[in-house]
Amino acid sequence: MTKSDHTHLIKKWSHELGFQYCGIARAVRLDDDARRLEAWLNKGMQGTMQYMENHFDLRIDPSRLVPGARSVITLLMNYYPPVRQQPEAPRVAKYAYGKDYHEVIRSRLKELLAKMRAAIGEVDGRGFVDSAPVLERSWAVRSGLGFVGRNGNLLVKQAGSFFFIATLIVDIELEYDSPFSGDYCGTCRRCIDACPTDAIGEDKVVDGSKCISYFTIELKDLLIPDEMKGKFDNWLFGCDTCQDVCPWNRFSRPATELEFTPIPAILNFKTSDWEQLTEEGFKEIFRHSAIKRTRYTGIRRNLRFLEGE
Repeated sequence: MTKSDHTHLIKKWSHELGFQYCGIARAVRLDDDARRLEAWLNKGMQGTMQYMENHFDLRIDPSRLVPGARSVITLLMNYYPPVRQQPEAPRVAKYAYGKDYHEVIRSRLKELLAKMRAAIGEVDGRGFVDSAPVLERSWAVRSGLGFVGRNGNLLVKQAGSFFFIATLIVDIELEYDSPFSGDYCGTCRRCIDACPTDAIGEDKVVDGSKCISYFTIELKDLLIPDEMKGKFDNWLFGCDTCQDVCPWNRFSRPATELEFTPIPAILNFKTSDWEQLTEEGFKEIFRHSAIKRTRYTGIRRNLRFLEGE
């Protein structure tokens, strides 16, 4: 088979595995992105997320992750939920409504790589989903899937931003998609104006150390800084404000992936249910949820913070 045949098969398999979009770019060093990342880190916008400082060379050079890397395959999976939480309940970011996406997507990437090896032959590759040093949004743009909006999210024209991004780096040559060109935010600044903590700058730079998602998930301190009180807009885990106000998300369509079916507790829990939740109950209900990342102590801390304690 030719590399054209291989490319066609990979895109076909990706759709069969539940990914709505698949784009492919040539594996190269991301020198421009390296400079932007270095500037972001030098300003301390990573907060206490020290892992953002680690493995800098791996982030910008795919050949450091997969020796002989030739192609970077970027895959998008829709997670936009068909239903919402109770109106007055502590709010959970939509990506955490269903089963932990790390578990779901990691298994699909392994399956895709297995299909490639069975049909193409010896292929060296590694799949990544949000938990490794990969600049996945940059690769998504390079593979023609969308553009990065003012809120730092990947935006897909006519589809929005409620997508998980996965990356598969392989050592075989494929046909490459044209990079996405253009910026379709225009003069819109809804995300900037709506951000409760002023984390979004004018230049498409998001200060991670000010983001509600950072405070409710990444920050491991026992207390959230007092200066943030009254600014969380009832977000208990993560935050979707900048996505909810984005005009491109009027095109969002409910996800059909069964693994992302919302956990009943997330939809139905009121404040009192979160308050009465035991550690054993937390571990049982959220054992396959991304919410377990913040642990029971984190949820209790966040809840107390929302209640002004």
